[in-house]
Amino acid sequence: MTKKEEFLRKFNEAFATGDTKFLIAHVTKDIAWTIYGDQQISGIDAFSKAVETMKTNTEVQLTIDKVITHGSSAAVNGVMKMMKNESMVRYAFSDVYTLSGFKNPKVKQMKSYVLKIAADEK
Repeated sequence: MTKKEEFLRKFNEAFATGDTKFLIAHVTKDIAWTIYGDQQISGIDAFSKAVETMKTNTEVQLTIDKVITHGSSAAVNGVMKMMKNESMVRYAFSDVYTLSGFKNPKVKQMKSYVLKIAADEK
């Protein structure tokens, strides 16, 4: 596994565990995050507020399917499962990233696609 792949896995795990400090420390000040069908977030202050709002006390199970990297671009997809209103809900996700650098990359841009899926879909 490359360092970029490892970084992106940790970044996604931080979303699942609510590790907002890790997330905020690993984005650029001018982060641009588009969550298609929901919102656009610009700048580290708006990003900080958004990830704090998304934080949950519910355990989130994360399964990463693929991590693809090429130069400063990357993509991660998988499934998140969590309890909501006493029933299990599942979301398929795909995030496309632009990273700021090669040695110690930070996320400069994120484009997120999130889709609620049926309990028996894979």
